[in-house]
Amino acid sequence: MAAKSQKNATRFTEVRNAKALHEYHVEVRFEAGIALKGTEVKSIRAGRAQIAESFGRLKNGELWLVNAHIDEYRFGTYLNHEPRRTRKLLLRKPELRKIDQAMNQGGRSLIPIRMYFKEALVKVEVAICTGKKLYDKREDLKKKIVDRELDRVVKAHR
Repeated sequence: MAAKSQKNATRFTEVRNAKALHEYHVEVRFEAGIALKGTEVKSIRAGRAQIAESFGRLKNGELWLVNAHIDEYRFGTYLNHEPRRTRKLLLRKPELRKIDQAMNQGGRSLIPIRMYFKEALVKVEVAICTGKKLYDKREDLKKKIVDRELDRVVKAHR
């Protein structure tokens, strides 16, 4: 049983948007499917994707992931995909309506937080976010420093 779980653990790949949590206040998260080509799935499985500069856009009642970079598959042929193409995100209509209402309020962005495999399917966690001000970023850094120091003190007393 342990060998099977180790095999699955090595196959799990997750691409995170590290800047998103530093740059934005995350309000609501959604799990979306993504329409990909076969070579794109293989590149993501190899960990060759970046979503740091990408964002979501609503167009004609459909949600699209813009500016996500998925490297060309190394062993691909002439059928290989374009690395920065716009990809369709798959959500249910009530979720699309919620996103549309939030985006129409202004000052909000749809940012991908992470891209991961759920069984054999690639999923993208997108969130409705508002931008942080400089002082908010500084407060977050201060909190992290204080939390680290508290953890060190607790470990020292054990």
